[in-house]
Amino acid sequence: MTLTYLPTGSREWPQHQLDALFAEGFPPFITADRAVKPLLGRIREWFADFDVMVLDDDVPVATGWGVPLAWDGRIASLPGGYTASLARAVEGREQGIDPDTLVVCGAVVAPERAGQGLAGQVLTALRELAAERGLPRVIAPVRPTVKHRYPLTPITEYATWTRPDGTSFDPWIRTHQRLGATILTPAPASQTMTATVQEWEEWTGLSLPASGKYVIPDGLSLLEIDRRADLGTYVEPNVWMRHL
Repeated sequence: MTLTYLPTGSREWPQHQLDALFAEGFPPFITADRAVKPLLGRIREWFADFDVMVLDDDVPVATGWGVPLAWDGRIASLPGGYTASLARAVEGREQGIDPDTLVVCGAVVAPERAGQGLAGQVLTALRELAAERGLPRVIAPVRPTVKHRYPLTPITEYATWTRPDGTSFDPWIRTHQRLGATILTPAPASQTMTATVQEWEEWTGLSLPASGKYVIPDGLSLLEIDRRADLGTYVEPNVWMRHL
């Protein structure tokens, strides 16, 4: 397998290839983070060189992306999570603050290529990008891939679960650990998704007839429904990890 790495924005990608790549990437409600949407235009314009596309025979098989920001290395001064990282990156660029840290925001592997080590290669490529651009630190708000099986368990507890060999119980956290990353701290409110009850019913395939908390497909925590306000709120936890 000979892989090629290109900046994602270096060319146009056929929509059917992108659809295949992201077929199982994230649950549909992930786009309901209203705080992210106003930032996306500037992120795509300013930080496109921190996106990478992995090709096999000129077909996208994996992708990853990140944003640069300023962080002093202290846990206490970490952004709140994914959304806060995007906001800090944009604000830093607007204020002329030199970044010193790359935040790995996501990595996706085509479903048919899962288990081939591509996710680790994407993370390695992003770490190399950080080094090339003079960013000495690399961190990531990691979305645990099997946390959805344990939505009632607080992320503060889940992040401590390990296997007999001492590595994390969670496969995606383990992928980071195999590359030398360490857990810094949980990010209990990495993202907040809000939408109408009807939208949540469409995304989850569930009827949500009363106000209250619900377990939802692919949810890492519970969805809270307020029928009176016609509002569903889901707060997604992540785990902060440090690579460099």
